[in-house]
Amino acid sequence: MDALLEEHEKLSSRDNLSKSLEDLQSTIDVLLKARNSISDSPSSASIALAKLQNPVKQSFEKINTDLKEVYRGLGNYSKALDKKFKGKPLPTSDYDALSSQSSLINRAIGMHLLREGQFSVASIFLTEVLTKPARFAPTPSKSLPGDLLAGDGGIDSLSSEGLRKQFADMYYILNEMRNKRNLLPAIQWARANSLTLEDRGSNLEFELGRLQFVWLFTGASVNGDAVNLYESQQAALEYARQEFGSFQGRYLREVQQVIGAMAFCSNLQESPYRHIFHNTDAWEDLALSFTREFCSLLGLSADSPLYIASTAGAIALPTLLKLQNIMKEKRTEWTTQHELPVEIPLPPTYQFHSIFVCPVSKEQTTDQNPPMMMPCGHVIAQESLLRLSKNSRFKCPYCPGESHPRDSRKVFL
Repeated sequence: MDALLEEHEKLSSRDNLSKSLEDLQSTIDVLLKARNSISDSPSSASIALAKLQNPVKQSFEKINTDLKEVYRGLGNYSKALDKKFKGKPLPTSDYDALSSQSSLINRAIGMHLLREGQFSVASIFLTEVLTKPARFAPTPSKSLPGDLLAGDGGIDSLSSEGLRKQFADMYYILNEMRNKRNLLPAIQWARANSLTLEDRGSNLEFELGRLQFVWLFTGASVNGDAVNLYESQQAALEYARQEFGSFQGRYLREVQQVIGAMAFCSNLQESPYRHIFHNTDAWEDLALSFTREFCSLLGLSADSPLYIASTAGAIALPTLLKLQNIMKEKRTEWTTQHELPVEIPLPPTYQFHSIFVCPVSKEQTTDQNPPMMMPCGHVIAQESLLRLSKNSRFKCPYCPGESHPRDSRKVFL
């Protein structure tokens, strides 16, 4: 894998393609200038064309030289890819549960483009999806459960100007935060959604206000004008008087810390409040927190579902390839379409739903076979419960307690 990464770095570092484009644009400019000259003075056409021969020839030679480097890099990268993944075909689509759900896939792609701020690309994609039918016939497969389709609004909902404006506002605020160190648009958004954020238990509004105080206190600018340290501290104190009063109910200790830090203004680096005033990751952490809260208010996850699904699929791909080879050798089939036949180890950040494995049947519970808790507190799968009880009183397989199936309660994960 190191060789592949090395070739990728080499390919990424080559800027000859942009150089070729610059040379090509220069050639076009020379040709346009000559055309205008001939148009203004037709009698000088032969002289103008004669003067073009050497510059145009040299320009094409430079472009070809630059492109050779690009082609050489692409060739080496392709060879590294073939060497690394030689003899490892992709899995077949025999068990593709989404092959008949093109609308879900298109919606995921459209939503991903909108979330990434690629509004023009998303507009073209959605227009083509809605006006041009798919050119392939989907392979027959079972439909996904209805609850996966409910409430998604359909792909038509992505074409609404309201949704695009929401994401445009989000990227404007993020650009102001990350590139211009301007928290005011984010603070205004948080104030407008203060009640909703408070109901969610979010501390975003206070974190924005605290970072604004820190930004002012450490010698930032006020209304775009450079100020000295004393004036910036006075501006921070005035900001705290105006804004922190509403936060004292929930964040009294935090407010006391930032105000108390003013006593250490001459030596904040060595003060107990260093982690507040000298946190290099504060701006990026707050930008991520803002993105998460903004998407939550839209009913969306903080990360793109398409990105998460693609990354999880890439992690699972080696295991699935090995499984496919084993099934081919043993001439067996994967019969459970909505459940993986093997365990796929995913990072904790990619585990969103709790699961329960029945201690009796050793099978993972599903919506059709949910976990059931008996009066004694032990939990087994519904099928195991019915098999043990036979609709009459039975003894718990893990303790002496006895109960009837009707006394058991469904456990929601």
